[in-house]
Formats: sequence, C-alpha cells, structure tokens
Amino acid sequence: MSYALSEVLAKAERIELQTPSGLQVWHVWNRAASHPLVLLHGGSGSWCHWVRNVEALSQNRAVWALDTPGLGDSELPPGALDADDLHQPLEQGLQLLFADHAVDMVGFSFGGLVAGFLAASYKQRVKRLVLVGIPGLGLSNQIANMRGFRADMTLQQRYEVHRNNLLAIMLHDEALITPELLDMQERNVLRDRLRRRRIARSDAMLQLQTQWTCPVFGIWGQNDALYRGSLHLIQDLLSACDLHGFHVLPDAGHWVQYEKPDRFNRLLLSCLPI
Repeated sequence: MSYALSEVLAKAERIELQTPSGLQVWHVWNRAASHPLVLLHGGSGSWCHWVRNVEALSQNRAVWALDTPGLGDSELPPGALDADDLHQPLEQGLQLLFADHAVDMVGFSFGGLVAGFLAASYKQRVKRLVLVGIPGLGLSNQIANMRGFRADMTLQQRYEVHRNNLLAIMLHDEALITPELLDMQERNVLRDRLRRRRIARSDAMLQLQTQWTCPVFGIWGQNDALYRGSLHLIQDLLSACDLHGFHVLPDAGHWVQYEKPDRFNRLLLSCLPI
C-alpha cells in the first residue's frame, strides 16, 4: 500500500461544504460504503496527518477526513480561537453530510480536543470515540526544545526548524523525516490560523468526559513527548467516561498513526468493528 501523498490524494473525493461558519474542506475515501468514520487531525495540520491510514481504514467503510476549520484548506470561523470554538462548526458540517446519524470519530491530538467538546455538546452525534494522544488532561509536558520561525528565514532554514520540531514533539524515529514530510509540514504550518492553543495545556477533557455518553477508546504512542513520565496515569484519568480500551503502541511517538501505521490501523479497526 502506497503512503505517497499524491497517490493517496488521487484516490479521494474532495468535498467543499458551505456551512454557516464558513467553507469546510473534507476528503473522503470509499464514499459509497456504509459505516462512516470521521478523522480529525492535530494542530498545525490537515487531513494529511492521516495519509498513512486512510487507504487501509477505507477498505470496508467510508472514511471522511476533515481539514479542521481554521486549519488546512477550511476557513477560520468568525472569532474562533481554540478547540472550544470549533465543535459547533464541526456539527454544522456533520449535519450536512450525515443528517442526524451518529458516526464513529477519531481525534488525534488537537483534533481530540475538538471531538471532546463535540461529544459533550452533541451527545447523539458520536457513536464511538477514539482519542489518539490528546492533550487537555492536565499532564502535558512543556516541550522546551521547540523552535519558532523568523520572517527572514530561507526555505532551507524553515525546513531545519520543521525537522527540529517534528523530532521534539511529533516523531520518535528520525528516519521518517523525508523531504516529502518536510514539504507537508511546511504547507500545513503556513495554513494554521489557530495559534492560541490554551486548552491543550489545561485539564478540560477531564471535565468534558463526564458528559460523554458514547464508548471511548484511547491509543497512545509509548514515546509520546507530551506524556514522558506520565503516560501510566492517563487510563485512570479517563475513568469518568465509558472507557472500553486504552492501548499503547511501543516505539512510537506522539504522531503514532504516522509512525506505526500498520499496527495503528489494525488496532483502530479492532476498536471499531462493523
């Protein structure tokens, strides 16, 4: 199975939705299949965070990957600053796509925060919820070696920053940082209009989980930089929701679905049988 971005994208249908909160861009694989699965990507990202997953996941079901409003190609909703401003726009898109039908949903990192707010406010919307390396649990480490960008940087200098930051927070295996991945990261970062991220450093998910009514699963990478030294605490912290399984994949960092796609895909499908 190819993981090349251009080849994966060529197999998708691009959907542009006009919602009351602005244009939303979705990509769908195997649209004619039943049992829709909605994927929400991480911060400073786009649907491409799932480039190594969508083909495998869409063999027997429709897979819908959103560019979260304010990220990727989707417009920033008026006044939106953080995850708590995005669950209503997300619901607007879901209503247009699926009417009142509940869907399985997977939220990676920042996308898990958005899913958490959605599952609390629109309880009947989410059939099953899978949280992948989410922040907002009151435990996330500060990543000290992240670097920022200057306006006068050359493209090569920007790519050096991307490489540093991918290793600092996203990936455990440096060998995965290819020219294509750096191109992807550059394009994603340039389209990020949501810069605040205050909720990621809070414990908001601990409160929201008490309002979720759907089955919940967790998938984390063993070497997730956000939870170095505290990964063992997460399962107990999620005890106030209907947690059906908590899984840790070895030799993987925060971006676990990119780093260990085969194992992740098999595990996710086992959590969400159809």
